[in-house]
Amino acid sequence: MIDFHTHTFFSDGELLPSELVRRAEAIGYEAIGLTDHCDWSNIDFVVPHIVKVSRILNAHWKIKVIPGVELTHVPLEEIEPLSRYAKEQGAKIVILHGETLSEPVLGGTNKKGIECGVNIIAHPGRISEEDAALARDKGVYLEITSRNGHSATNRHVVNVSRLTGAKLVINTDAHKPIDLITINTARSVLNDAGLNASEIEEVLSNSKKLLASL
Repeated sequence: MIDFHTHTFFSDGELLPSELVRRAEAIGYEAIGLTDHCDWSNIDFVVPHIVKVSRILNAHWKIKVIPGVELTHVPLEEIEPLSRYAKEQGAKIVILHGETLSEPVLGGTNKKGIECGVNIIAHPGRISEEDAALARDKGVYLEITSRNGHSATNRHVVNVSRLTGAKLVINTDAHKPIDLITINTARSVLNDAGLNASEIEEVLSNSKKLLASL
């Protein structure tokens, strides 16, 4: 399992980074992204700490730990400079909190994040074909999620991906230990989202390709 989207107690998760990573490794994770919620208020605190612990864990454990952020509920005009700043501070992956139906995310967030070239649009809700096509062209991945609430539009995201060729990855958006999933559960989530067996393997392959590029 490669999971780019998780949270520790540096935002609204329950666990220390080390414990979250160890629990993931114990159930067979190949790689995990530590992507706590960030805006301008906390990015100077969160990113250096995540970068530090990722470096230490990568020196000792087999699992690959990727320091990152999930930019969350920020003004559209701030997405690009905040994304750039996160990378300058050492974030290897930038996820944008997309237009999920379960939260009042600003309209236009998906498009702005894609234009800025973030790595992944998390739970992009009812993303438009136009925005999905732009994601394809910009090499931005769209997320299929195992998280309740956010997962309500997984089938829509799959359908738009089929129409446009936008690339998909699967993440957990884990906030607590029970949210972590095995690779078999990931396949089940993807199947429930409407993907066939070959499409499921393509999504899992996309995660490997993204990991290799970081």
